[in-house]
This record gives sequence, C-alpha cells and structure tokens, in this order.
Amino acid sequence: MSYGPSQECLARAMYFESNRSSPDGMLAVGTVVMNRVESDRYPGDVCEVVGQPRQFAPGVMTRQMGAGKELAMQTAAEVLSGKRHGGVENAKFFHTAGLKFPYNNMNYKAIAGGNAFYEKVSRRRRPDVRIASQAEIRGTGASGAINRIRRKPTEKTDAETQVAAVAKTEARTPDDSQFLALWQGLAAGQPVPRPAKAQAAAAVPQGKSARLSGATALPGVSAEPTAEPSLAVANDPASEVGGNLGQ
Repeated sequence: MSYGPSQECLARAMYFESNRSSPDGMLAVGTVVMNRVESDRYPGDVCEVVGQPRQFAPGVMTRQMGAGKELAMQTAAEVLSGKRHGGVENAKFFHTAGLKFPYNNMNYKAIAGGNAFYEKVSRRRRPDVRIASQAEIRGTGASGAINRIRRKPTEKTDAETQVAAVAKTEARTPDDSQFLALWQGLAAGQPVPRPAKAQAAAAVPQGKSARLSGATALPGVSAEPTAEPSLAVANDPASEVGGNLGQ
C-alpha cells in the first residue's frame, strides 16, 4: 500500500537521520516525526514537519537515496499504518548517540540506529520527573538483552550436533569396530578380514611396540563475519534536533 508523498517524506527523514541498515533506528526516527505531526507545536503534515528548516539533515528533501531506500520506504509505510517504537514513547528530539550537552532538561528514552532519543522536561512544570541519562538507557538496553538470552532455552546448533556425532563415533574402541566387522562378515557369509591388531603385530619387529593412532577431522563450520553497520548521519548541528537541545 502506498501513502503517497507522506511515505517518501517520512522515508527520507529515516534514511538520512538513521543507520540505513537498522530497521529499529529508522522506526525510532519515524516515531519522532509522527510525534511532531500529532503535536500542536508542529505542522500537522508529515512533509511539512520533515521539511522544516534546520530540523533534520541538510538536503533531506532533495538528496538522492541509495542503498537502504527500500527499507526506509517499507518502514515508513509501517509507521504510517500505526506502528511505533515502544522505547521512544513521546520523545520529539534526538541527536547522534554519545554526544553530551550541558542541559539538564534532556530526559533520554531510547538509543537506536546511532541516535539518542529524548524529551525536553520542564523542571518547573514537572519537578518530580527523574531525568534519565544516555548511560542509563544504554545500560538498561544491555541488561534487557542479557536477560532475554538467559531466559531463552538453549538449542543445539548444527556445529554442536556434528561435534556430538563425531564424539559418539570416537567413543568406540578399535576392538568394538573389529568385532562389528567380524560379526557383519559372518552374517553375510563373506571372508573375515584379518584383525588390525594382528596385522600391526606382524609388521612390528620383535621386542618393539607400536601405537596405532588415528585422527578424525572435525567438520568445520564457517561463520561469515557480520558486516559493520554504516554510521548514522549526524544531525544538523544547528538544528533543534541536534543543536538547540536545551531550549
């Protein structure tokens, strides 16, 4: 389903303001745009919000989109259908994650796609609100991910299954293997091969010993290295999003 110009305008904001390989980061930026559209302090149209001067990345409405455009357009359609980033909540501002500013009214909500999302809190109107820092939000996200991993049942991977199969095979002694070959030969009525130990003993000079050894190559499992995500495009330093933060 196409939402016309609103979809492209929203996709442009997400494309130029977030990590272009991060659906979560794009969704977060899209949520901020929609929060502004629904606010009385901003225009009620997506394209007008995105096109406001000094609010989003320079050239956001005119530059060409390249790799990642399809993801941006798809995410924009989801946002216009009502999907929102749960962590962003009502935040209407963000800046490049890791940057620090001297203002004490920035209550951080989420970090996604290379950006830190926050709301501006009036100390006079909401003196009881506890201001959350970027470090707290980042720590909360990390601990939540660890807890999810701990709660998830451990499943055997293909590599573990292969190693277990090899270990089970190696658990058989040479005597076991020779006995199995002897039994199979008798059952099929075929000549029984000479045991390996007898062959080895005949080949070793009297008075010396030899140790039979074998190495079973474990099947390798290659892991393709994860590509490093592209860096998020920094916001306009002079914009309200990335510059005039504490006002």
